[in-house]
Amino acid sequence: MLPYPPIAEHGLIGDLQTCALVSSEGVLDWFCSPRFDSPSIFAGLLDHDRGGCFAITADAPGVEGGGPGGEAGVITRQLYLADTAVLITRFLTREGVGEVVDFMPVHHPTTVTDRHRVVRVMRTVRGSVRFALECRPRFDYGRAHHDLALDGSTARFEGPGVTAHLQAIGPVPLEADGGDVRAGVTLAAGERAAVVLTVCDSASQAPRPLDADELAEEFAAVRRFWHDWIGRCSYRGRWQQIVNRSAITLKLMTYAPTGAPIAAATMGLPEQEGGERNWDYRYTWIRDASLAVRAMRDLGFTEEANAFRGWLQQRLEDGGAPNGEPLQIMYRVDGDPYLAEEVLGHLAGWRGSAPVRAGNGAAGQLQLDIYGEAVFALAHAGQAGDVIGYDGWRRSAAVLDWLCDNWDRPDEGIWETRGGQKDFTYSRLMCWVALDRGVRQASALARPGDVPRWTAARDAVLQQIMTRGWSEERQAFVQHYGSTVLDASLLMMPLVGFITPKDPRWLSTLEAMDGELVSDSLVYRYDPAASPDGLQGSEGTFSLCSFLYVYALARAGRLEQARYAFDKMLTYANHVGLFAEEIGPSGEQLGNFPQAFTHLALITAAHALDTELDRFASRGQSVAP
Repeated sequence: MLPYPPIAEHGLIGDLQTCALVSSEGVLDWFCSPRFDSPSIFAGLLDHDRGGCFAITADAPGVEGGGPGGEAGVITRQLYLADTAVLITRFLTREGVGEVVDFMPVHHPTTVTDRHRVVRVMRTVRGSVRFALECRPRFDYGRAHHDLALDGSTARFEGPGVTAHLQAIGPVPLEADGGDVRAGVTLAAGERAAVVLTVCDSASQAPRPLDADELAEEFAAVRRFWHDWIGRCSYRGRWQQIVNRSAITLKLMTYAPTGAPIAAATMGLPEQEGGERNWDYRYTWIRDASLAVRAMRDLGFTEEANAFRGWLQQRLEDGGAPNGEPLQIMYRVDGDPYLAEEVLGHLAGWRGSAPVRAGNGAAGQLQLDIYGEAVFALAHAGQAGDVIGYDGWRRSAAVLDWLCDNWDRPDEGIWETRGGQKDFTYSRLMCWVALDRGVRQASALARPGDVPRWTAARDAVLQQIMTRGWSEERQAFVQHYGSTVLDASLLMMPLVGFITPKDPRWLSTLEAMDGELVSDSLVYRYDPAASPDGLQGSEGTFSLCSFLYVYALARAGRLEQARYAFDKMLTYANHVGLFAEEIGPSGEQLGNFPQAFTHLALITAAHALDTELDRFASRGQSVAP
């Protein structure tokens, strides 16, 4: 096994309450339970020695050669069963071809449970393959001791308040290895065996053992669940496969009991190898979640959009954030606003990228843009047919009243920099969005509100952006007032309707970004050298911005360039269609993985490209390949 495989060399499985990463070598090296934001059971991705892992690999001793992604003599390949979250890792050896099928059953996902199950099926499809298994849990981010009880085909790992039960189905002889378990099994063509890991509260009753028939039913049920769900997708455009994969990924990262999407499945994965930009993204950002819901609604998934709308309304009903604002920028998936950040100094970090942090200290920042994204999400949920009730409207109106008094304040901005508050143009842009959508909704829903005041504030924001957010020197909208720094977050301007996509000021801004932030169609968020962000090191291009760039190009009529940029971005997806946060200088994926922001922007870009290409074709024109 590679001690630290590339970030992108993983597939994602989950049950809509938590999830796991499985490397292309068959190593499950990230899993938290019972929720996305719970302490880890396996965190080998962040520390090979202390983090723990659950590996099933093909054993081919004494064979030289082989191929990428595996040990000597073993070539590995990984794929999803089409339109599902069932992951298959294939092992190609000189003796035969074997597969490990990984999935998490989805049972009553909206009911909170402490019990979560990972199923790993080993099967040989050609020749003969020997599988090697190691199960080495490390509870509480590798800080807690555990005890092992082994009894034939079952093993029990007792951690602090958490128990992991491992059951073998078929000829898998479990052996103790200190406090861990290992096994080896040789399967001929057509033979299969399985192991099932069930994690639950220590006070819960031990899981009932499954037999082979029940396991087959579990497999059929999880395939049926995902096929039925993605079958509701309304997208029928040119990029069906990658859009479906992005939709499934966003669904996998949504906590079904509350409808709250998380920003990413992981924590601590760096924006620069060996650097300090390593954050915990397993929480619900108002911004990310609101935009994700908009993308899901555009695909026809109104239930998901309305579930998040309910979660968001509950945050407003709870009476505001601890910092005194109506909303906090992020919460735990159950709405808990307390996300104290701690450094896990005992973890080495992915390839030495330290410190590893759990929790997120940015939760207390002031980021005024979140009110625009929140109102944006509520307005789109209403358009989806679930009109907000009177109480919900009253809470939304109160936010707009508050925003009228607070929009003209410096804040930390969308990128959560730690370099001090500034008058960020993007923050003002989204305040304009909140007020604009509020005015529109008051009319559309015939609801009471101080519409004249909201309208006056909306217009004041627009005029301020046009004067102070515009740089005559750069002939572009800039990151914050008084600067000449460009910022790719402003690619949202035409998307939210602040400016038309062919307005001269916008086309000039896009041209300026082309010359400074764009590198072979990949887009940097901003230049940290020109605008210090309070952190050491550098970062890669930001994939969210690269897809927003495609959107802007398409709407500006630069269709040939937009399509080329989109197709090139798709080449940076990993082998199963997943994206991390950033792309490094050599095309490697960096940052937490997979990232919701990137996948929602992919969906938005695909929609825009389809619309513009169809419009172009309706006039009898074509875009050069």
